[in-house]
Amino acid sequence: MIDLHSHILPGIDDGAKTLEMSLEMARIAVADGIHTMACTPHIYPGMYMNDGPGIERARLTLQAELDQAGIPLRLVTGADVHLVPGLLPQIKSGQVPTLNGSRYLLLEPPHTAAPPRFEDAVFKLVASGYTPVITHPERLTWVEGHYPVFRRLVQQGAWMQVTAGALTGMFGKRPQYWGERFLGDGLTHVLATDAHSTGRRLPRLSEGLAVARRLLGEEEARKLVLDRPQAIMDNLPPDTFALAVDDEPQPSGWRAWWQMLRRNHG
Repeated sequence: MIDLHSHILPGIDDGAKTLEMSLEMARIAVADGIHTMACTPHIYPGMYMNDGPGIERARLTLQAELDQAGIPLRLVTGADVHLVPGLLPQIKSGQVPTLNGSRYLLLEPPHTAAPPRFEDAVFKLVASGYTPVITHPERLTWVEGHYPVFRRLVQQGAWMQVTAGALTGMFGKRPQYWGERFLGDGLTHVLATDAHSTGRRLPRLSEGLAVARRLLGEEEARKLVLDRPQAIMDNLPPDTFALAVDDEPQPSGWRAWWQMLRRNHG
């Protein structure tokens, strides 16, 4: 499996605090079946002042430590990018790195409030040749009032990344419901760990993958953790593994929908 969202680099954001924690996270990931992991620390002006060259240096340093320790995990560069003014020029200059140098980048919306002109900002990135991978929409506090927005974003060319732990209830029932709904409605391109530590938010994909298998079947579940992540790594066109998204209205009442999913899928 390939994990495209992790905070494994030590000491540069709210993820791994020490090199020892980074190495243990890597061991956990390998034991779970992850062979490649993107190092995606936050880039958030005023809080996490990371940039492309600095992230690449940190990745190379950690990769050398992994190799010396005999941990067979390949690291690639990326970032968990916040939507801020002037983002596009920073991507083009390399100050904000894409995933493994591809056209794809992780884009993290604000957690507590829908940003103004969010759709327009995402569309500008798509029109400029990039494919934003929207991170953990199922965990946003404003998702239930804006769910159609994410459907339209997928139709316009954005990708969606659901957190594996959300599918197992790690973040509570509400994100679990929305994670299952994003999967069930065919709006999920990638599963990732968004790992931050060796504790609760550790780098495991397999348990979330088991939920995806139950909801979607083996073929589509594989695409979430291997085929589409590999397509991103190889910079293949987004339509290589496109999702067919229709305009059908969705049922209202998230609690009733979540209960139905649980009844149907155990």
